[in-house]
Amino acid sequence: MFERVSNLMRASAPRARGLRVVLAAALLTVASYAAALELRGDHPDTYVVKRGDTLWDISARFLKKPWLWPEIWQANPQIKNPHLIYPGDVISLAYLDRVTAKVTPGERTARPIDAVPLAEVEPFLKDLRIVDSLDGLPYVVGLEDNRLRASRGQVAYVRGLEGAAPGQRYLVVRPEKRYRMLERAGLCCDLFQTQDLDARGQPGLSQDSPWTAAVFPSKNTEFLGYELMTQTVGTVTRIEVGGIQATTLLLDAEGRDVRVGDRLIPVQAQPYDLQFFPHPPKQQAEYGRLTVLSVADAARFGGTRDVIAISGGSRQGIDNGTVFSIWRRGDSVVDRVRDGLDRDESLTLHESKVRLPDEFAGHAMVFRTFDNVSYALVMSSVKPTRIGYELKHPDAAY
Repeated sequence: MFERVSNLMRASAPRARGLRVVLAAALLTVASYAAALELRGDHPDTYVVKRGDTLWDISARFLKKPWLWPEIWQANPQIKNPHLIYPGDVISLAYLDRVTAKVTPGERTARPIDAVPLAEVEPFLKDLRIVDSLDGLPYVVGLEDNRLRASRGQVAYVRGLEGAAPGQRYLVVRPEKRYRMLERAGLCCDLFQTQDLDARGQPGLSQDSPWTAAVFPSKNTEFLGYELMTQTVGTVTRIEVGGIQATTLLLDAEGRDVRVGDRLIPVQAQPYDLQFFPHPPKQQAEYGRLTVLSVADAARFGGTRDVIAISGGSRQGIDNGTVFSIWRRGDSVVDRVRDGLDRDESLTLHESKVRLPDEFAGHAMVFRTFDNVSYALVMSSVKPTRIGYELKHPDAAY
């Protein structure tokens, strides 16, 4: 009997050791995964979603890196779309073979929460768009009673709508900006130019733009796009007949003024996304390729919840929800200890200067993407974001 028990104990020992190894490995996996995700030390065990919350804000309660939220998302079979979170839902973390997030549905009488506050980006979703060319777009050639400006209830006369029919609706848009990538000798990277345009789409000073321009005297290397601002909406009432060479458009919506030179594009039912899910970029761009082109409603700087235009879009693999870190580019300075305190900075060759490190400024998430230009919302910041700042992977350390 004693010998049989001893044999059983010896036989079970390897299994026990194996079980301990498996458990240790599982715990190490969870610990390593949690470390990689950098869970906040003060994260709550559970959180009840409230009205006014955003996906980013909730993620930031659990993670030091809110853009990694999809990495811990656990599919909830009881929820038709697990990405949608509603006020009243209860969110908690579960620790199995990995860290996951679990949602316990509430009553769900309100609309789902957004990744970003839609009210703050809606004007940029509805009113701004980027096009590659202005050629071929119909344009306003005249206004009712020879007015300089027209508004709701008045008519505009348009050229280029030969195939239009009464009842068709069009957006009246105005070219506001021209974005270009530039090259300047002696620098580590490309720079970008933002030019204000007049109503004809020609370089000039626009008084109605929500942006502030940043212009660097340099050589043009790549055209990024024209930015169009929606002015209002109109309906075709009369077409070109009997020798009349202009289509009549009734301005029938509240909006901005219309003037000669404004362009027209067809009304689209829903040309933009309303839900955004934060994630890192799909690919890493070369240093200097992605930068801040413009800052909304500011002289040259912006902060948290400000909208920025960036010099990259779908052609660079950027989509809605892409998160970037924002960096002030390190200066190149004269080594005055080595070269002398009276050394003239302007006369020192760039190659002889000392390149200083970039400085972290914050994080931004893309919410509207075009071919070569995107709009992003600054989600968090430790210092103001400025035109010309560099955009990198959100995990970049330098």
